[in-house]
Amino acid sequence: MYGGIAVIRTITQAASGLLAALGIASANPALAQITFGSPSDPPRIALGGGAFDVLPDDKKPGAGTTGLVLSEYRFGDVLWIVAPFVGVMGTGKGAFYGYGGFGFDVNFAEKWIFTPTAAVGYFTNGTGIDLGAHCEFRTGAEFDYRFDNLTRIGVGLYHMSNAGIGKQNPGVELATFVLTVPLH
Repeated sequence: MYGGIAVIRTITQAASGLLAALGIASANPALAQITFGSPSDPPRIALGGGAFDVLPDDKKPGAGTTGLVLSEYRFGDVLWIVAPFVGVMGTGKGAFYGYGGFGFDVNFAEKWIFTPTAAVGYFTNGTGIDLGAHCEFRTGAEFDYRFDNLTRIGVGLYHMSNAGIGKQNPGVELATFVLTVPLH
């Protein structure tokens, strides 16, 4: 049950953030130029690093913040505004996560982009926290600045858990810094 609640909480937080951003953007006519999707952006590679288990529960074996690295191939807008991606992530405690998912861009004033995402994949914990199943879900969002050459730099915040399908479901939060480079 906790996993389902955590996923709902993460989705609700992402939606609240989007609504707040929309409210702020609509307060100023210059910022009110909001568009969905990035059809002119080509496929791209994202490389990032950050922290895994940023809100550790010390009562759980293996819990504790550790570094992470990730790499993703982002296909661009394939189905209307929906952009699929595949990726891999590893942590300083030997965890591995191979995943696939989708997201969509919400563009603010041409340069700022909010991208909610959802993914599912295969997880092994290494010496870190056991998330209770090999099938893990990741939900969250990335907030980027897009340069004129379509390179993006930004931060991502995510929740990862098995949504209650495993024997336990502690869930973890991730914080990332990401550089996304277009493939021309």
